[in-house]
Amino acid sequence: MSREILLLVDALSREKSVDKEVVFEALESALASATKKRFTDEADVRVSIDHNTGEYESFRRWEVMDDETFETPDMHIKLEEAQKRNTAIQLGEFIEEPLESIDFGRIGAQAAKQVIFQKIRDAEREQVLSDFMDRKEHLVSGTVKRLERGSAIIEFGKIEALLPREQMIPKENLRVGDRVKSHLLRVDRSARGPQVILSRISNELLVKLFELEVPEIEENLLEIISAARDPGSRAKIAVQSHDPRIDPIGTCVGMRGSRVQGVTNELAGERVDIILWAEDPATYVINALAPAEVNSIVVDEEKHSMDVVVEEENLAQAIGRGGQNVRLASELTGWELNIMTVEQSSEKHNEEFSKTRAVFIEKLDVDEEVADILVQEGFNTLEEVAYVPLEEMLEIESFDEATVNELRSRARNALLNAAIANEEKVEHGIEDLLKLEGMDEQTARTLAAKGVATQDQLADLDADELVELSGMDSERANTLIMAARAPWFA
Repeated sequence: MSREILLLVDALSREKSVDKEVVFEALESALASATKKRFTDEADVRVSIDHNTGEYESFRRWEVMDDETFETPDMHIKLEEAQKRNTAIQLGEFIEEPLESIDFGRIGAQAAKQVIFQKIRDAEREQVLSDFMDRKEHLVSGTVKRLERGSAIIEFGKIEALLPREQMIPKENLRVGDRVKSHLLRVDRSARGPQVILSRISNELLVKLFELEVPEIEENLLEIISAARDPGSRAKIAVQSHDPRIDPIGTCVGMRGSRVQGVTNELAGERVDIILWAEDPATYVINALAPAEVNSIVVDEEKHSMDVVVEEENLAQAIGRGGQNVRLASELTGWELNIMTVEQSSEKHNEEFSKTRAVFIEKLDVDEEVADILVQEGFNTLEEVAYVPLEEMLEIESFDEATVNELRSRARNALLNAAIANEEKVEHGIEDLLKLEGMDEQTARTLAAKGVATQDQLADLDADELVELSGMDSERANTLIMAARAPWFA
């Protein structure tokens, strides 16, 4: 019988082109499954086959668990009991007892064959998947084999992949037999069905299709810096040339638009704007908003945003249908873009001018003329007046050195007074917060400094807001909020 096992393993290994180890594991699983049928209760059975002789042994085993995790005596044994048999045994290990091995010839042949072939099929699939992953292919071209609940099963080579409904291009009507290109989104090795998950809406698919159509990209003469898509409708890519002799936009468009048309056809008619990348962010944004013409741009580095000013007649084109153009340009460039007309920009500028002037008049105790000069010279905050290099302020023709020093002194005093007032507010605030069970002084000061100075204000927060404000974990945040809300339910 042992010789019969070795011959079977050798034959199956050759026939299915899988490692003998896999066939041995399948046989051990089949023998263990058959052996379990001897027991009326649940049992954990292990079978071990000697790979050289074909002889095999059977064992019933119990996993060692502590009192809290112990579940059933059929499958588990408590640590204290296990240590009576083996003093070195540890949690998670197994206590085993030998069993009389079942006769291989008496196993239900069909049941054994099913287990073995299933194991082999799994191993074959894993081998095919590993070979595919080793090739590092990210652009997958396959055929729609079948449709399941709105999703598509794509077959390429020996692999079946899943194109989920939410990863399909909207309104695209795929049919069985259609050939499609998709991007490898991820590999889900825990899935029972297809393990390769594809996408037709990812930005990476757009990039890979251009790499396929434009050989200059693969040759590193051109580079796609960024991409943004509204799948099935419109997309933008930003390109850069590494060879001054090559026009990046023309090269990607191709002769009579052949290259970009090839991408558009593959993406269900998705129109692609090809944008020239620029190192200067403002120039890059202007290019990204094309074909809309931009009048001017105001950059806010701190907020990483730009106010983009256009003429009234260009407003609709700059924003695009449903905000599509500005949304794609924002995603492409990584900047938050605010589109406005010249009139809106002027109103915003005047409003900000008035607010800043009012702050300077109040905090610096100056008249409107001095405040206007400061704003017109580009000063927006008290910090700038207080700490900008002295030489820069002395360049203002309307101010002499004495005036500049007085303004800087007043600005610093105003900032100091504000800091003292804020500290007093924090000190007052933490008194109420410290009455809360579980609150400590450091957390109370952090919250008070950020405007949460009372138990009522803390109670109005949700856990996520408190975590963001304080950096504490969500469990503690929930505990503190519930303590602050306790009076609500009293």
